[in-house]
Amino acid sequence: MQEVLSRTVDPKAPLQGQEFYELRIDDSDDVWRPGFVVSEAHAQWSEIDQKIVWDETEHERCSTYAHAKERYAARRQVLAEKGFIYSDMDPLV
Repeated sequence: MQEVLSRTVDPKAPLQGQEFYELRIDDSDDVWRPGFVVSEAHAQWSEIDQKIVWDETEHERCSTYAHAKERYAARRQVLAEKGFIYSDMDPLV
């Protein structure tokens, strides 16, 4: 599962000043620690670089998919409270 969250769905909005968060659930690739990994990455416009720059990704390991979905939902809720309510997974109306 993967989605990108933003504060706007306007395809004509300039990238300057934009921020995005990518949330995802992946299978753990660690043979010794099976389970799932919930990841959250932040990207924002950099005036210095004149492009979108991704920050360090946060990872959280979960032993079951059900727990990973709970943690994903909790992270998504926190981002929604910060205004990141538009998802690339939501159908455009």
